[in-house]
Amino acid sequence: MQPTSRDSSPDAGKRPAAGVEGLSSKGCRIAIAAARFNDHIVGRLLDGAFTALRETGTPREEVRVVRVPGAFELPLAARRLAQSGAYDAIIALGCVIRGETPHFEHISRAAVDGLERVSLDYGIPVGLGVLTTETAGQAAARAGGDQGNRGFDAAVAAVEMVSLLRDIR
Repeated sequence: MQPTSRDSSPDAGKRPAAGVEGLSSKGCRIAIAAARFNDHIVGRLLDGAFTALRETGTPREEVRVVRVPGAFELPLAARRLAQSGAYDAIIALGCVIRGETPHFEHISRAAVDGLERVSLDYGIPVGLGVLTTETAGQAAARAGGDQGNRGFDAAVAAVEMVSLLRDIR
């Protein structure tokens, strides 16, 4: 059930870093929390997550999507989704690009730490699809560009963890 890695075919650079071979999201209740800030990037992450879920057996119509203002708000939305008990996994998508002030560090750390806490506190996988990059170009490269799509990767990780946790029970 290991995800496959990127291959060396001519269009491999356009593919996400992780594959879906052997994974199934059929019957998984999935929610996505996605930031609106940097939506030109987050929209591409969302597309990647939907692609991974479709390829593993969950159509877009079966996925609950909530939009939040920015990456800082992702942990609260993820917490509420987890508290509901209605989901097997949550996928968090956002993009924080470094600027000229320390704001980048504060937002990045709060988002990542908060999402980790939700996962550990509620025992639910939270796929981390929050980009923290130095430049907009780096973000674009990781949102469907030559570095894959971290939204796709976050969805694959969430589905894999649902399967693993079910096996451990």
